Amino acid sequence: MEIVMGALPSLIPKLAELLAGEYGLQKEVKGGIIFLQAELESMQGALKKISKTPADKLDDQDKIWARKVREMSYDIEDTIDTYMVRCKGGRKPAEQHGFKEAIDRTLKWFRQPMIRRKIAKEIREIKSHVEEVAMRRDRYKVNDTDVAKPVAIDPRLLFAQYEVKELVGIDEAREEVIRILMEGNTEVSKQHGKIVSIVGFGGLGKTTLADVVYKKIRARFDCSGFVSVSQTPDLKKLYKELLYDLDKTMNVETLDERRLIELLREFLQDKRYFVVVDDIWDISVWNMIRCALPDNDVGYTIIATTRISDVAEQAGGAYKLKPLSPYNSRKLFFRRIFGNVNKDNNEETEKCPDEELAEVSDRILKKCAGVPLAVITMASMLACKARNKMDWYEVYNSLGAGLENNQNVKNMRKILSFSYYELPYHLRTCLLYLSMFPEDFEIDKDRLIRMWIAEGFIQCEKHGKSLFELGESYFNELINRSMIQPIHNSGTSMLHNSGTIMLHSCRIHDMVLDLIRSLSSEENFVTVLSDMHSTSPSNMIRRLSLQNGKKSHVMAQATRNLLQHARSVVIFPAAVAQVPAAGSCRFLRVLDLEHCNLSHTDSLKYLGNLYQLRYLRLYSTHISQLPEEIGNLQFLQTLDVRSNPISILPSSVVELRNLMCLDIDETTRVPNGIGNLTCLEQLSWLRIDDSTINIIEELGQLTELRQLRIQLTLLDEWNDKLLGCLHKLQKIQELRIAVHLRSPFNIGAWVAPRHLRLLTTQGICWFSTLPDWVNPSFVPVLTCLEISVRELHQVDLDILGSLPALRCLWLRVDNKNLGILQGLIVSPGSFPCLESCCFLEFVWPVVFQKGAMPRLTQLRLWSLFYVREARGIGSSDGGLDLGLGNLPSLQDVRAELPCEGASEEEARQAKAALTHAAKMHPNHPYHYIRIRVY
Repeated sequence: MEIVMGALPSLIPKLAELLAGEYGLQKEVKGGIIFLQAELESMQGALKKISKTPADKLDDQDKIWARKVREMSYDIEDTIDTYMVRCKGGRKPAEQHGFKEAIDRTLKWFRQPMIRRKIAKEIREIKSHVEEVAMRRDRYKVNDTDVAKPVAIDPRLLFAQYEVKELVGIDEAREEVIRILMEGNTEVSKQHGKIVSIVGFGGLGKTTLADVVYKKIRARFDCSGFVSVSQTPDLKKLYKELLYDLDKTMNVETLDERRLIELLREFLQDKRYFVVVDDIWDISVWNMIRCALPDNDVGYTIIATTRISDVAEQAGGAYKLKPLSPYNSRKLFFRRIFGNVNKDNNEETEKCPDEELAEVSDRILKKCAGVPLAVITMASMLACKARNKMDWYEVYNSLGAGLENNQNVKNMRKILSFSYYELPYHLRTCLLYLSMFPEDFEIDKDRLIRMWIAEGFIQCEKHGKSLFELGESYFNELINRSMIQPIHNSGTSMLHNSGTIMLHSCRIHDMVLDLIRSLSSEENFVTVLSDMHSTSPSNMIRRLSLQNGKKSHVMAQATRNLLQHARSVVIFPAAVAQVPAAGSCRFLRVLDLEHCNLSHTDSLKYLGNLYQLRYLRLYSTHISQLPEEIGNLQFLQTLDVRSNPISILPSSVVELRNLMCLDIDETTRVPNGIGNLTCLEQLSWLRIDDSTINIIEELGQLTELRQLRIQLTLLDEWNDKLLGCLHKLQKIQELRIAVHLRSPFNIGAWVAPRHLRLLTTQGICWFSTLPDWVNPSFVPVLTCLEISVRELHQVDLDILGSLPALRCLWLRVDNKNLGILQGLIVSPGSFPCLESCCFLEFVWPVVFQKGAMPRLTQLRLWSLFYVREARGIGSSDGGLDLGLGNLPSLQDVRAELPCEGASEEEARQAKAALTHAAKMHPNHPYHYIRIRVY
């Protein structure tokens, strides 16, 4: 069971707002709200304490009480939100004058007393309900000492027997770690010893790897020890266990913690020792253990294991453990089920011994995704079943839905849940929300964070930090803790979107998805309906995820009265041809209808009635216009209508004063008054041309913008005006400018804010020289840069190479037209984090020296190239050597070099030299190299 906080994190701040706002509340109502605020804060504190307890250790009465509080908090928030909307009287139409305006104003005055009386009655009822829930817990509370609690067995021990006996695919990792430890590696932290921190997903086999390395090399040391830390470590006990491992004759039972540390340091000071510290969850705990392990002149080796990337990085020598390969996964899977089928000749195959079961086996293994724990669990379960394809498919189809009562699955979930229960409660709620997404779905980071915000999962904690930035920190923390898998997509082309190399999406491992779906279902947090698993929901639906629901009965379930209190409705591709009756969802916060065909329906007529809506995504829904009633959605924060033939947004859009994100196509125009949207943080794309010239001045009013994409088709006379507007946007972190002009747009006078992370310019948009602000001290977090510079010299390339966070560079120059004929060198130590690089129109080749661009994986060279003058560059024999062999991480090279003035033979030799260099590289990064003679 998971203790979900319900609406408490967002509800409590709303109660404070209700008291502080101008709502004309009666004295009785104010008193009731003050009582609610205090009582709910106490309940939230109690829930936080309960949430730290794993599900199998929770008292049943606590579970029941927590469920009541959660459901009650949803209902209270719905009531408060409804009151706020009614009290404010909805949206005042932009064009409303004379008699009609007077009538509406008079009706609003008459309506206010009725609204206040109604809220007074509802607050009394809510107060009574809260008191009842509080008393019920006290009435049935059982003292912890009255109940004998069973001793829990760590389920990881149950799997150890398999992993020790049936090690598959461990040899390569073992030898690699031993090589790092014994031969040295620049990434391993050193004093007089070596540290490797093995980091990876739960169940990946970190402890197993550490154990086999330990047993293989411990004899080479004077003494050795292996200790497990766990989530709630007893350091005194741990020090004792370590001392016992190091010297079994030592008597330490009566010593305190300080004396144990001293004894460890004294004992190890003159010995070459080897220690494994397994399962670290907190860097402060590591630091305490590290205090007892001295740096000495003799030498030492330490292995640490952890699921948390930050802990591994800070401990030193992070070694990321990879999943099993498909080959080894199959080998482990079939060995566990069928045994060694080729014992006579001592050969083992990864092929399924039963051809009928091959296809279903592949599907099950795909779901296991190379995690040994998952492979062993599924294999153990199938080993007890008949060798029947239908039975195996039944297991496969039941994953995540029907295996809760299987002991192997329970144990696997318990192991995975160690990471889950270590999360702070707010991160658990955010992670549970990922159960809205289908298996193997690539989840867009911005989309997910906007949904979290709309649901109220993210509340401002730090002054000056926006909700989205706080959401980004949540997202990064889930990656850091190995709960979600980051997707870095560098793409195949940098010419149109160099920013794609930045982390923009994630995927959730099937086994983690299985875990959080189970928790979500138990607590009615998310309801997933699909053809495969769906059953008629028995509870009121709070959040609906409609997946692959093509059959009519699925739609029938989704459109019942159970949806009336839904907060999120999300439909995924290929789910349905129509949408559920969301018009009756008065409390809906999130509505995502991507790829639903709304062109032949009136499905959007109800939008104006969804007053609580915060997030509306209509991506690729085939709509040609939005209803004017969209302006009624005064709480709307995100509006995404990309990939639709919408020529212009309705004028009422400018009434959406809480809008933070507006995503439209380059061809969609915005109405006059866009400057009213002063909460906007993300705007893309904004089309500016001669017919919308007044938009420039309004753009300067959007001072909260962090992300901005502009498409320009303006005349030169507006250049300075636009630059002046951009100067006002001092919170910009990501700026993309696409220029469609006959004459160039000169952006050279623009000065970037210090927190700029991304700048891309497309079309004829030029800087005269490298801007002064492009330097490490001014833009230390600049990650992606795509610019065109008229004049570039060696010192400029050195400055670019010193940017500490730069991961993507797309650089075009105009040196040829300026008569600058010189080669450029990428010096050792430059571009330390660069992963993707594209050089365009350089007159001479760029030579990469040893130690430059150590992380570069993708290189593009679209350059003018004088072969005759360039011969001998980087080579003593007159050939051409750009130094590709000096780029250790290179995976992909593409070059197209038009050789102006060269003969065909000279061009052929140049191409042969580059091709040979790429093929000789250890990574074989050759993709294509083409040289054309002009």
